[in-house]
Amino acid sequence: MGSKRMTKTLAREFFTQVSDYYLDATPTLNARNPFEIVVAVSLSAQTTDVAVNAVTPKLFAQFPTAEAMSQANVTDIENLIDRLGLYKNKAKHLKQMSTQLVTNYHGQVPDDFAALTSLAGVGQKTATVVLSDAFNHPGIAVDTHVTRIVKGFGLVKQTATPAAIQEFLEDLMPEDMWINLHRSLIRFGRQWLTARAPQLPPGEQWQRFADYYRPLGH
Repeated sequence: MGSKRMTKTLAREFFTQVSDYYLDATPTLNARNPFEIVVAVSLSAQTTDVAVNAVTPKLFAQFPTAEAMSQANVTDIENLIDRLGLYKNKAKHLKQMSTQLVTNYHGQVPDDFAALTSLAGVGQKTATVVLSDAFNHPGIAVDTHVTRIVKGFGLVKQTATPAAIQEFLEDLMPEDMWINLHRSLIRFGRQWLTARAPQLPPGEQWQRFADYYRPLGH
């Protein structure tokens, strides 16, 4: 793979094909309301969604609201999420974030990017996912899978930040595709263009993109 330069026109064709491949993709984190969504997405940093989904049922049963979690002992939160990476920092942030929600937003998760990113442990990616999953606001959140795919096709500089990649994708693709494309790219990165053994699905409709992909580090 990887000797030709992909044009924006071909990139649009590829991303449209990926989105169609996982039509109507749903979130992979199990959460039932905006508070559960912001907690689950915050926990997912440097951890698999499968691992997050394994701990959140007990976490949400014990601390179902921002009010409840704001009053929790950090150690009690740690004990419920200690199988996750960075669990001590995440527990501290969950309590801080919950306290902020109670103090500043009446215990409700705000429907606003600036307000979300003011919360402890909530960066651009988390805020974008929360806005799309909780409030259906269009956005393309950029995680490691999305970064690997976009950089692998040489569509942005190798030094591009997640914010720059998000801006590139949102400028490139129509807004009504953003949410499904974000979810589809994550699935495509897990299933096909993986970090260790990237490949494209069989069939000419996919293989026509192969000469444009150069795995990172090669």
